[in-house]
Amino acid sequence: MIKNTHLHPVTRVGKRLVDIIGASLGLLLTALLLPVIALALCMESPGPVFFRQMRVGRMYPEFTELFMMIKFRTMHVGAETKSGPVWAKKRDPRVTRVGRFLRKTRLDELPQFANVLRGEMSLIGPRPERPGICDKLEVAIPLYAERTFGVAPGISGLAQVNQGYDESIEDVRSKVAYDHAYSIVLSKPGRWILTDLSIVWRTLTLMACGRGQ
Repeated sequence: MIKNTHLHPVTRVGKRLVDIIGASLGLLLTALLLPVIALALCMESPGPVFFRQMRVGRMYPEFTELFMMIKFRTMHVGAETKSGPVWAKKRDPRVTRVGRFLRKTRLDELPQFANVLRGEMSLIGPRPERPGICDKLEVAIPLYAERTFGVAPGISGLAQVNQGYDESIEDVRSKVAYDHAYSIVLSKPGRWILTDLSIVWRTLTLMACGRGQ
């Protein structure tokens, strides 16, 4: 097995265990909410309830993982047909009314618990990016790809709670430092636990305040 140079063995086992328990509890606690969201999406605009998109996962010396990330659909069908892969912006006209609420509360990300259970993502980690955008960022930002070296991308993360969503390369540039800082935290199990607890608390606060985008 190829290992992250920073990832402590205790952290590796503990993080996966927390992911399985946390994602299972998340799906259980939101089981009644999921069909309500699905119904609201169907009533507002035609199209599938879920949105699947290729994302970049862990990076290793020999290869980089790719996986299909699943979310609740928040945009009109075919929103990127003409524009191609681009970041969402504030008051983005492509986003539906229900989708805007889901984004603000981050409830659109609930289906990603399935990605966590499959081992493609973690509850906490760097933001998973699309291959098309990732290729451009690797050229523009030094050590961009290395931020996921042996580390699974997360539903939330240190960069996400400190800075929010990406709207430009400069946003991503400042986030890379947070991602590498989190990778270093994984070398010490005690610091990893405290850091993840802080990120979970801040994520729940952001959801309650509707500060997503």
